[in-house]
Amino acid sequence: MHKKKKLKLSLPKEKLQRTGSRIRKRINRKLWLGFLTAFLVVFTIIFVIPIVFTICNSFMGKAEIASNYGMIFATTDKGGKQFISEVVNLKFIPDKVSFSQYITVLFKSPDYLLKFWNSIILVVPIVVFQLAVACLAAFGFTRYRGRARELVFFIYVILMLMPYQVTLVPNFMVSKWMNILDTRWAIWLPGIFSPYAVFLLTKFMRRIPRSLFEAAKIDGAGEWQIFRKVCIPLCKGALSSVAILVFIDYWNMVEQPLILLSDEQMHPLSVFLSKINSGEIGLAFAVATIYMVPALLVFLYGEEYLVEGIAYQGGIKG
Repeated sequence: MHKKKKLKLSLPKEKLQRTGSRIRKRINRKLWLGFLTAFLVVFTIIFVIPIVFTICNSFMGKAEIASNYGMIFATTDKGGKQFISEVVNLKFIPDKVSFSQYITVLFKSPDYLLKFWNSIILVVPIVVFQLAVACLAAFGFTRYRGRARELVFFIYVILMLMPYQVTLVPNFMVSKWMNILDTRWAIWLPGIFSPYAVFLLTKFMRRIPRSLFEAAKIDGAGEWQIFRKVCIPLCKGALSSVAILVFIDYWNMVEQPLILLSDEQMHPLSVFLSKINSGEIGLAFAVATIYMVPALLVFLYGEEYLVEGIAYQGGIKG
């Protein structure tokens, strides 16, 4: 009897200990999540501040920008940099909202719009035709295996790992040999046949179950029908994510136009941003804001496809 009573008394203590440990674990999880959330919020603010700063300052007038940041871009009589002896006044909210910078950029200075359209003309064909070439190449690497094809794919991987600065001189020499130097083809051709999209799409296509291809083949579908009606529909998310990544990569290109295009009238806006002189600080903010719009729109429009492409698991979405 005494033993039974002791057991009955000890049971509530064990339950209290278990509930106490559970509560402590929950509190620790919440504290950890709160700390991690605060850490990520701080980093997000740090990364977003330059974008917000650029957009807000693009609505300032010339006089206000000169009074706030003119000392940074001040030069001596000999053209050298001047020592900054005053504190720079970083402002996010303009005293008076002004659209004069945008009016100058969009209506009074056709040079800015010319550079913007140069970027569109250079980037869009690269994205479209690189995806077309990558789809066919990735389908070939997926459907037909062998030592020779694996060796070619390994070479693709090596080329993808090389930075563009390493292949810039060979591209220059090949462009000169093909007589396409100082033309848009010198930018288009290396971009269209870039191995980056081929590598990503091959990895996606190899996750598609081979049973789907075999079932389509049993139903009488040829290779072109398998590619068009089975492979491409399953890779829509992957294609969208690759298109977004390729667009953002080539939208920000600088080295290629500088080396392969000697005519400044053909340079994209990414190159022109660095050439805005000190007397056009306000225009630099406005042009930078306009320059960010296409990349932001492409990312916001294709964000779901980008996530879907990353989470894609060969016909099964994770």
